[in-house]
Amino acid sequence: MLSEMQALASRPRLLILEWLKDPVAHFPPQVDGDLVADGVCSLFIAQKLGMTQPSATGHLKILERAGLIRGKRIKQWVFYQRDERRIAELKRTIDQEL
Repeated sequence: MLSEMQALASRPRLLILEWLKDPVAHFPPQVDGDLVADGVCSLFIAQKLGMTQPSATGHLKILERAGLIRGKRIKQWVFYQRDERRIAELKRTIDQEL
């Protein structure tokens, strides 16, 4: 649980999780990949965060390693979506421990 908590200890990462909860409300339509079925392109996430793609990718990789999001490669891009099952497990664990 420590890695999950560390992943959540960042404003940009919390924003990413919030935006990915309702990608249609937070991101424009994509040429490749459906926002809901495939996830959001890392380039759109970087733009919304107002940071370079390498910086945003660093945040995305931390969330992915913690199991909170999943990446899917389509062509040369990686699309991210929340892992709702893992997020629900983490919420239950936090509720039980606090």
